Amino acid sequence: MKTFLAGLLASLLATAALAHGGGLDKNGCHTNRKTGDRHCHR
Repeated sequence: MKTFLAGLLASLLATAALAHGGGLDKNGCHTNRKTGDRHCHR
């Protein structure tokens, strides 16, 4: 059961880490092409 829960937790964390792609400009920002919204990560 502990192994199952550890695997489940790892898969959820991996999904969150891969949820956002795209390159950043020199300010650490980028624009969502679908919505036109601009946001920064740094």
